[in-house]
Amino acid sequence: MQSRIPSTDPTGDGHGGQLSAEMASVVASARRRATRDGDAQIDTAHLLHALLESAPGARDAFDGGPPQIARLLGYLVQRTIGYGLRWYGSVEDSGALPVLDGGAAPGWSPAAAAAMDVAAGRAQARGAALATGVDLLAALAHDRECRAVEVLHRAGVDLDSLTKRLLDDATCQEPT
Repeated sequence: MQSRIPSTDPTGDGHGGQLSAEMASVVASARRRATRDGDAQIDTAHLLHALLESAPGARDAFDGGPPQIARLLGYLVQRTIGYGLRWYGSVEDSGALPVLDGGAAPGWSPAAAAAMDVAAGRAQARGAALATGVDLLAALAHDRECRAVEVLHRAGVDLDSLTKRLLDDATCQEPT
């Protein structure tokens, strides 16, 4: 069966062909998770799960170390097996980040597509050609209404502290 989740860039602005190896791995992992979960779209929780697995810099951003990462993965795995956080069959659109013109790309929740766009903008703001996992984590943490943040909150992550660390590590302004 062919995946309903496209492998193309959610922003539609050409960043899809310019993903770093790390971000290409994150997107591929998120796409596999969404397909395996039976979800029609990659959402921010899929992206967070993929970041924790594929982006060492994103994992290092958490001050709770391995126990906190284990709690996060526990919530995400519960979601994968249909227990705990129940989002199946619903579209994620937090409304906290602006939706791209014409809406999100097919196969991406509006919040996930917006997070990818913010991550690319964050990289550009610091003069980098490619976004990193830390850029994407910062974009996810900034959108306080997305599914990824709900998982972070339930796992006991101090979002204010995480956001501050991510902003302190970057030479750019807070995502808008």
